[in-house]
This record gives sequence, structure tokens and C-alpha cells, in this order.
Amino acid sequence: MTVSVLLSYSGSVASVFCGRLKFGPTVMKTISAKAADIETKWFLIDAEDIVLGRMASICAKILRGKHKPSFTPHVDCGDGVIVINAEKVAMTGKKVTDKIYYHHTGYPGGVKSVTPEKLIADGKADRIVMKAVERMLPKTKLGRQQLTKLRVYAGAEHGHEAQKPEVLDVASMNEKNKRSA
Repeated sequence: MTVSVLLSYSGSVASVFCGRLKFGPTVMKTISAKAADIETKWFLIDAEDIVLGRMASICAKILRGKHKPSFTPHVDCGDGVIVINAEKVAMTGKKVTDKIYYHHTGYPGGVKSVTPEKLIADGKADRIVMKAVERMLPKTKLGRQQLTKLRVYAGAEHGHEAQKPEVLDVASMNEKNKRSA
């Protein structure tokens, strides 16, 4: 048996449900971040044996700022990401040999294609990670601005010690993020 009593409390309606006092509708304030109020941090991700798509989605989330409670879709409130060891990134299945990246030179018949295997052999493994993250960001001016905060290096060395990046261990976030050879 539930007892419900309505009381008048200084102009607002209060109701008593089983001994709990509950006041009228809760008012929540919507926060819209301003560009001047945003503090950016840098994260360092080691891509060695990490699945490409899973790492790229985490990078895209950080670049957009969706990991922050003050996320605002129309403002660049994301953080910077530094990815090292891009040449050692893992791809599931036969994607290393079967996946094809296309681009057009701008001339008639100028469609070019390349596989990830060829990019890694040519020392351009950073382009694989860049393209994966780029395709997960919005295709707008804001998305291109957010992509400028992504730095990808094929080797283990990077020149961003001044930014004091926090190490982000992607492998420990989920057991599916890491693949061993």
C-alpha cells in the first residue's frame, strides 16, 4: 500500500512517496564549451600489436573530445594524440594483403591503389593510421581541424616531450584490442 500526499511548499509542489520528499521537476543546466575555456592534454599511444580499427576509434574519440564531460559537438574541445610504432600495428584477417587504399591524381584515368603491405614496406606505415582515424572523424572543417592534433610516427621516437603526454594503455582497456603475432 503506497500513500501519496500532495503538499504546498512555498509555491512549488512537493509530493511524499513512502516517506521521501521529492520536489518538483529537476532543473539541469546544459553546458556549452567555449573555445577559450578548453584545456588540451596530449596522450601517447603505443600501436605495437594493437588492432588498427580499435585504436583508431579511441584516437577519434579523444580528438573529438567525447571523453570529456564538457563535450560540445560544434567546438574543437578534443585533446592531442601521439601514436608511435605505427609500423607494428595489427590488422585482423587478411587486411594487410587484401585491403586497398585508393586515391585519384586529378588526371583522367588517374586512380591509384596501394595495399597496407606495400605502405609498410615503403616506410609509410603512418599513413595507414592517419587514414583510419581520418575516416572516423566528421568530414567538415571542424574534423580537419581536429585531425591536425594527431601525430603518427612509424618508429618509437617522437619529438613531443615538451607536451608531457600521458601514456594511454589501449591494450589493457579490452582484451580484443591486442593481437599477438
